[in-house]
Amino acid sequence: YTCSLQQKGCGGCPLLSLPYEEQLRKKQKAMKKLMGDFGKVRPVIGMENPWHYRNKAISTFAEGPGRQVISGIYARESHDVIPVKTCLLHHPALDGAVRAVRKAARLCKYKPYDEDRKTGLIRHVLVRHSLLTDEVLVVLITASPILPGAKAFVKKVRELNARSTSAVLGFSEKILYGKGYIVDELCGIRFRIAASSFYQINPVQTEILYRTAIEAAGLDGTRTVLDAYCGVGTIGLAAAPHAKHVLGVEKNGSAVRCAIQNAKDNGIQNARFLNEDATKAIQKMAARGEKVDVVFMDPPRAGSTPEFLDAVSRMSPEKLVYISCNPETLARDLKHLTGNGYRIKEIQPVDMFPSTGHVEAVCLLSRREK
Repeated sequence: YTCSLQQKGCGGCPLLSLPYEEQLRKKQKAMKKLMGDFGKVRPVIGMENPWHYRNKAISTFAEGPGRQVISGIYARESHDVIPVKTCLLHHPALDGAVRAVRKAARLCKYKPYDEDRKTGLIRHVLVRHSLLTDEVLVVLITASPILPGAKAFVKKVRELNARSTSAVLGFSEKILYGKGYIVDELCGIRFRIAASSFYQINPVQTEILYRTAIEAAGLDGTRTVLDAYCGVGTIGLAAAPHAKHVLGVEKNGSAVRCAIQNAKDNGIQNARFLNEDATKAIQKMAARGEKVDVVFMDPPRAGSTPEFLDAVSRMSPEKLVYISCNPETLARDLKHLTGNGYRIKEIQPVDMFPSTGHVEAVCLLSRREK
């Protein structure tokens, strides 16, 4: 496949020109190189249809030829905006919503913000799509908290984009129309997705990733679970119907509030959430001699911390399921864990981002018998 955006300097899809089977072979080879010493790396789980999988996009506004409002992405290593009409990785609803916003901005005579001159109004638009409801969340990021003619703008966006749309202004989250969030479903659990919520970009593969993690844990309804770095509770709430009790830990306060609301919305009563740094929380639990049967951990790209991993080892859960978005920090952390009483049982890579170099993995570790 070729893409005109690549020729203009877009660096979002470095593997786009490779056939998909070749992309998976390349990712498998990279995972084996990093993880081969720990054990057998299972074949990467790829997508049946590796296109239009992204449920979120950000488009940046700029002034184009004839002083027209354009929007798109920054070219590699620059602040020049490449106009984007469609992207092979975006769900088509995202491109349609951005197109409507761009046209409405032109009709309302909104000027793009100029970083150098500090003039203009509109900076970016963030759009999110729900596969469950086909709703689109539109977030306009502006240089000012006041949007002149906001009602007219929203009316034009809705006329130009027939889907059910919830429009929000900026990250002060002034709701212009609708609820200010959309709802999607993963593993049978419904989640509210607001402007600032963390939510996985590829819902189809996320379901596979989480089901792989929950199956690896072997939950049978009697196990207590700790969901570290839990975000809005996606993994913990998906595991809750199969667990005795779930404790989610997350340092982002708004994410925890979403997790609590998501539990209520789904009638889940055996999960609670703690607003605290995961490392500090687990150190306190270990110091108090608290025990859990299974720990799910899904840290950011930087991986976990030695302090967290040491505290996990002291708590000595029977199983540890590590969900990683960065194989390099995963390899570092696995080395620490295997030196502290754990052995690796499964390594399952999952391709969450076709046409990019990223690959995620689920690793199951079990406690070594003393």
